[in-house]
Amino acid sequence: MILSIKHCLRPALVLAFCCLAGCGFDDRPVTMGGAVFGTSWSLTYTNASEVVDPTAVRAEIESVFELVNSSMNHYQPTSLISRFNALPADAPVEVDWDFAYVLSTALTLNEATGGAYDVTVSALSELWGFGPEGPTRFPTPLAVTDAMRSVGGQQLSWQPEIRLLAKKVPGLALDFSSLAKGYAVDLGADALDEAGVAQYMLEIGGEVRVRGLSPRGDAWRIAVESPLAETRGAVQAALAVTDVGIATSGDYRNFFEHEGRRYSHLINPLTGYPIQHDLVSVTVVHGSAMMADAWATALTVMGSTQALAVAEQRDLAVYLLRRSGNQLETLTSSSMTQWIEAAAP
Repeated sequence: MILSIKHCLRPALVLAFCCLAGCGFDDRPVTMGGAVFGTSWSLTYTNASEVVDPTAVRAEIESVFELVNSSMNHYQPTSLISRFNALPADAPVEVDWDFAYVLSTALTLNEATGGAYDVTVSALSELWGFGPEGPTRFPTPLAVTDAMRSVGGQQLSWQPEIRLLAKKVPGLALDFSSLAKGYAVDLGADALDEAGVAQYMLEIGGEVRVRGLSPRGDAWRIAVESPLAETRGAVQAALAVTDVGIATSGDYRNFFEHEGRRYSHLINPLTGYPIQHDLVSVTVVHGSAMMADAWATALTVMGSTQALAVAEQRDLAVYLLRRSGNQLETLTSSSMTQWIEAAAP
């Protein structure tokens, strides 16, 4: 039976700010954006020195995107990650510094989450119809078992000191989707800092970094979208933030239905099956957009009880939404309360 797949954008953070009327030249916001990584990006900044040229800012941001795209975009056949994924077992490749940093971070998170977060899950994602090839047939338990042989950080031969990487088993493939956009945001934020841009909001496909104050002179306001179908697009909660990264992950925008059951695009690498639990979405506030993105994905895989426990243990700022019958229940970690401005009734 062919699966019915619903491909949508990942859960959204609604980016909101209000400009003050009558502000001086240096305070007027500069905005720009475009398409990248199969999604969109946007930048708003103020209080830049007069020597900061918006054209040069755009060029610098787009050069960052190109670096990440050529290294980590597994949908681009010529990227480094695609070339690695196409290699046979035991064929080493020297990766660039950025790739090495992201991979090492991913492997550290894999250990920290007991394997719930895993960037080698591509074989399972493709088996379930969420890879570049699109829909497939509902896999058999034997097919899942076979695919899991190509999953796991222990199946990588990684020498970080010389940036040499190989796979130990055929069929293993890396997927940096839960890190690459956030990493690009972090690199872009670094470039803005170096350029002397004092206050900005940079986002790619919902992964966000903010610095300083918004154009109206207070904290940047980021709205967490309601995941309920009947209220999709409405504000579930509002965050007032500065000098942090923000990301949301969830199971309500990309899923398939089979024999009356809904299967998330997020695969639990410990079981080989899509997650099926009460957790609907996870929003994380972190100093790094990449880490916010990765932790949001990892916690979503875990489920609400374990996710909240891990968030408290690691002092993570986390806002969880879980199903309770036909309603949503909010769970908030202790470190998140400082950022929550208001929640929808």
